[in-house]
Amino acid sequence: MIKVGITGGIGSGKTVVAELFRLHGIPVYDADMQAKLLNDTSETIREKIILRFGNDLYADGRLDRKRFAEIIFQDKNLLREANSIIHPELRKHFLRWLQERREAPLVAIDAAVLFESNFYKLTDYNITVTAPETMRIRRATARDNSRSEQVKNRMESQMADAERIRLSDFVIVNDNANSLIKQIEEILSEIGRRKNK
Repeated sequence: MIKVGITGGIGSGKTVVAELFRLHGIPVYDADMQAKLLNDTSETIREKIILRFGNDLYADGRLDRKRFAEIIFQDKNLLREANSIIHPELRKHFLRWLQERREAPLVAIDAAVLFESNFYKLTDYNITVTAPETMRIRRATARDNSRSEQVKNRMESQMADAERIRLSDFVIVNDNANSLIKQIEEILSEIGRRKNK
């Protein structure tokens, strides 16, 4: 089984790329979505978040994501602490997911913090999706109904594109000028070639 990591900053379009992988019949683990689910369902995560960040972040058994984001994206140390609570449980969940798909020749994980969480150590190849900053801000504000300052704060709290690219095997440019489908097909062909060497 070949494991491919897909990452990119807020508004880069990594989710669109992940969806195109699915259209190729490739199982994709959505780490961001699974983390949100685990924040609500994992007793371990809930207990640790309450202990560190306060009881009022949970209402009706669900994490108030908006308030939690406002807290952790203002302070890199708090973000690091939050990730140290969530990522170990997410890693266990991902490893179970991989086990269930062990017959698949190729799978992918879509993760905003692929490198920061060390999930890239579980993959064979990693792809960074990039886009111009103005385009990323426009996409994220439209999608999340947020202000550009909030998006810029999120961008500043994330790894820089240059660092992601340095750690990646492939780069996909999502600027509405380069075909995503063509770039993905080229990457999949290259991975196939390397596998058959």
